[in-house]
Amino acid sequence: MKRQVRQLIKQLTLGITLTALIGLSACESTSSGKKNKVRSAHSNWVEEQFQTKIVNIGLEKLGYEIEEPKEISYPIIYVSVANGELDYSTINYEISHREFFNNAGGTKKLERVGVINPDVIQGYQIDKKTAEKYNITNLQQFKDPKIAKLFDTDGNGKANLIGCDPGWFCEVIVDHHLKAYGLEDTVEHTRGQYIVLLADVMTRYKQGESVLYYAFYPHWISTILKPDQDIIWLEVPFTSLPESQKNLTEKDTSVNGKNLGFTVDRQRIVANKKFLAANPVAKRWFELVQIPAEDINVESLKIKEGESSPEDIRRHAKEWVEKNQELFDSWVEESKKAGGDST
Repeated sequence: MKRQVRQLIKQLTLGITLTALIGLSACESTSSGKKNKVRSAHSNWVEEQFQTKIVNIGLEKLGYEIEEPKEISYPIIYVSVANGELDYSTINYEISHREFFNNAGGTKKLERVGVINPDVIQGYQIDKKTAEKYNITNLQQFKDPKIAKLFDTDGNGKANLIGCDPGWFCEVIVDHHLKAYGLEDTVEHTRGQYIVLLADVMTRYKQGESVLYYAFYPHWISTILKPDQDIIWLEVPFTSLPESQKNLTEKDTSVNGKNLGFTVDRQRIVANKKFLAANPVAKRWFELVQIPAEDINVESLKIKEGESSPEDIRRHAKEWVEKNQELFDSWVEESKKAGGDST
């Protein structure tokens, strides 16, 4: 009995000592200016690594410790940020990802902050040569089996519309469009890793074949196949979108007088609400940092040409910061004012 009591006292003493040490360590951490760790993630869309690294360079300048960003799918990123397993991500497409955002807990757990890129455009493109030869301007024309067969790459008589990764919301919209416009009998949605699919588009284009694909701007494809020179944007017959975007109108999906069928969007940071409340300096940084679409295009082309390793992209991010040093430093100084030493 005495032995059990002695063991209990020993355990309690050890517990109290550990608690005291943890508390002391926390106090020393705070008083010495040691900063919080920040956890982020991006999808397998390689360009998002570049954006994430730029944001993280700024957070490092503000004193935060940065964990290596994770690469996971969009829906899981939203859930992870909402649950506090991640702190933020640069991957929020404000309208296109509305369903992901709401399904993860919406504004109760998440907050959209800042605007990384205000110029996100999506739609369908075909090569200009085929467009002019057959007078193709609208996706609705693919109901004609003769038109559809021009873009058949697997010999089944249907046009192969090159889409995007399974799990991306563009996949949902493409499927919705094929049904809404009555194209399921003449057009099939080819899905897979977007970068690989586009490489195949480029190969076929160079061989003089007709190409039909989902296009996203900014992306390297726009720097090589230039709108109105090499390719054209197709119009859609009317605006029709999935349930989460049902309130959008033709005005929301039109660019330069063309109804492209996808909402004109902007890329923002999505963050955990509790993290933002506890880190006003980080929140202010998120509000300020912005990367022009032209710069994302340039980065995308570098990645496409082989500079795609994490080390390459980290170097690109540092080069971007150096090129924009004065503006970058002004964002850092402005962010510091939001909370002083509270980070």
